[in-house]
Amino acid sequence: MNDMLAIEALRITIAGRNVLRDVSLAVPQGHVHGLVGESGAGKTMVARAVLGILPAAARVISGHIAFDGAEITHMSERERRALLGRGIALIPQDPMTALNPAFRIEHQIVDVLRHHFGLGRTAARAQALELMHQVHIRAPERVLRQFPHELSGGMRQRVLIAIAFACRPKLIIADEPSTALDVTVQRQVLRLIKHLQARENTAVLFVTHNLGVVAKICDTMTVLHAGRVVEEGSVEACFERPAHAYTRALMAATPRYDQPAAALAPVPEALSRDLADEATAWDARHGAA
Repeated sequence: MNDMLAIEALRITIAGRNVLRDVSLAVPQGHVHGLVGESGAGKTMVARAVLGILPAAARVISGHIAFDGAEITHMSERERRALLGRGIALIPQDPMTALNPAFRIEHQIVDVLRHHFGLGRTAARAQALELMHQVHIRAPERVLRQFPHELSGGMRQRVLIAIAFACRPKLIIADEPSTALDVTVQRQVLRLIKHLQARENTAVLFVTHNLGVVAKICDTMTVLHAGRVVEEGSVEACFERPAHAYTRALMAATPRYDQPAAALAPVPEALSRDLADEATAWDARHGAA
């Protein structure tokens, strides 16, 4: 099966400190791959490296990122602009800050369609209206005329999903797209992403700290800690037979709907110290730049 995204031994530093330590993962076409870890593990840094929007202080020291078989690690800004939207799209974490508060929803969707497909305004608006229907937005004509602050968080996230799928990209990076939503809306948004992904046969890199989300919509997963891959494999295998102690600790710290009275166990301090020592030892062997 063709890997739509392939990351190999990616190492990134910021201010001379390693933030990604030889990270490798692959997302086959039509699959949803979960990238899991606690805050600070390096999940969003991986996503930003793929998108080409790393912080100014970040440096790619080694490794490769390939999209649909083509190297994209060091693309020019012009090449990257042509790729983003039609090849790779993003569903960001915060729907309020991701949308421009100064423009109506119609303007923000229509501009994407006109830029990538060269459509006239009338044709682009008709397509924007169809996208509103596809993400199950009620009264789409009215929503197109509204500003972001006039919509609920769930509605704004649906708009961002519509924008991400507008150009039918081959790969979508979903950066914790349901974190800011309540549980009921979160379930609706996840179901929508999975439906559109399956319909379009899109590859998705789903960045999250929520193992419940991974179990629900992902096919494969990678577990990160301190910028290192500690476990990877199919979701079924990782959940039924987790090989690494950190993966088992994350699962023990996750609330269970089928076991509401079960006590949650924090990640053991001894394990945290061992993992930190391993990262320090890695840095000692490889140095920083």
